[in-house]
Amino acid sequence: MNRRLSPRPWERSVEVPSGTAMLEGILAVPPDAKGIVLFAHGSGSGRLSPRNDFVARVLQEGGFGTLLIDLLTEEEAEDRRLVFDIDLLANRLLDATRWLKQEAQTGELAIGYFGASTGAAAALQAAARDKTAASAIVSRGGRPDLAMDYLPQVEAPTLLIVGGNDYVVVGLNREAYDRLRCTKELTVVPGATHLFEEPGALEKVAQLARLWFARHLAQARQRAA
Repeated sequence: MNRRLSPRPWERSVEVPSGTAMLEGILAVPPDAKGIVLFAHGSGSGRLSPRNDFVARVLQEGGFGTLLIDLLTEEEAEDRRLVFDIDLLANRLLDATRWLKQEAQTGELAIGYFGASTGAAAALQAAARDKTAASAIVSRGGRPDLAMDYLPQVEAPTLLIVGGNDYVVVGLNREAYDRLRCTKELTVVPGATHLFEEPGALEKVAQLARLWFARHLAQARQRAA
């Protein structure tokens, strides 16, 4: 997984406006999509991340659209303060959410958030601030503790996935889990470290995410029908 796989026929590059910035993304919407998952990347990652690309492919195989997007421009990503500016990242994520709701191809689809590292905090804050933004959230090796004050306000069903050998982050996720008041699960993948680089670890994350979104985005679609 050291490179992105070749693009699929229903995959295209997009630009999403957010204030004065234009955020670069990769939108993939398979035929008859059941919903769409918006990825919030962590520090040092982006739309070309092979790990998130792998998870996106598994979700697409399950019938979900995906939007891999850089929440910071290339220049902004060089500033470590912005990388950990959860307020800014959440604002950008909400702008991307509004963009998806306005696009003809995705406007009727229930939206899920998949957050990694600091992106998980942005996803949770965004969902707390706008209860209509996301119908389900998955965090991979996330830092939900960076959105601790917002966690009791999150209503979207939330799955926290952590590597068993990512000791500090496991503790932070347990603290965050206790603060959540929504439908929630915390899954620890045995033997996995922060990036889930161990054999089979990322595959486990992708399957857990796919099942979570299949359950909860389907419920959101039924409620909207």
